[in-house]
Amino acid sequence: MKKTSVYSFLLFIFLLVIWEVTSKSYSELVLPAPSVIVLTLVDGLLSGYFTQHIQRTAAEVILGLFFGGVAGFTVGVLMGEVAFLRKLLFPYIIASQAVPKLALAPLFILWFGFGMTSKVVITALVCFFPLLENTVTAIQLSDIQKQELFKMLGATRLQTLIHLKIPSGMLGILAGLRVSVVLAIVGAVVGEFIGGSEGLGALIIATQAMMDTALMFATLILLTIFGMILYLTVSWLEKMWMKRLKKEI
Repeated sequence: MKKTSVYSFLLFIFLLVIWEVTSKSYSELVLPAPSVIVLTLVDGLLSGYFTQHIQRTAAEVILGLFFGGVAGFTVGVLMGEVAFLRKLLFPYIIASQAVPKLALAPLFILWFGFGMTSKVVITALVCFFPLLENTVTAIQLSDIQKQELFKMLGATRLQTLIHLKIPSGMLGILAGLRVSVVLAIVGAVVGEFIGGSEGLGALIIATQAMMDTALMFATLILLTIFGMILYLTVSWLEKMWMKRLKKEI
């Protein structure tokens, strides 16, 4: 594992060196050097230039992830538990997901305005389906023999759901959340692309107009770091849950 990490780090350094050398052959407008991008990033962070944009995008992502995640988990549990609801709602949910969110973004901005609400709605819709899909699957794949044991012990349907189906399917549910946190960044940025004066997505559009490629790359790095933090947080929760399961076994 340690060797793999070292090799991965060395590959990263090698790619940066290649990029640095290659950038000398191009204009800074086309391909800025990594050293220039890092200087732009550090300067923007120290001066507070990025602060307002980071806060705005972070708020949109976290709120959208919360509302979309809660809705996806709740509806997923209901659909996984009640076959009638699953058959009734699933065609409509699939149809809603078939429509690209980028195409719906202008409509949401028309309905909810250019403020944060429209971006949160777009982000929530993007996060909704992965968690829904994984939750439905996790609930349905619960161990039949354990369900029969709970039934023999007199457990109600709700007790079986809370104490067996959800805990046993938690790894699958967290896997859906891991996908959702990455898509949350995409949803917020897409909303800011279409209509927004604040946020990292809006800043990318502004850098395009200013023809400041180094600032654009710096903004992309911030989005990447934010996405990785969210992804690693959910991965850590998965590891904690796996350790808990091993202790119980």
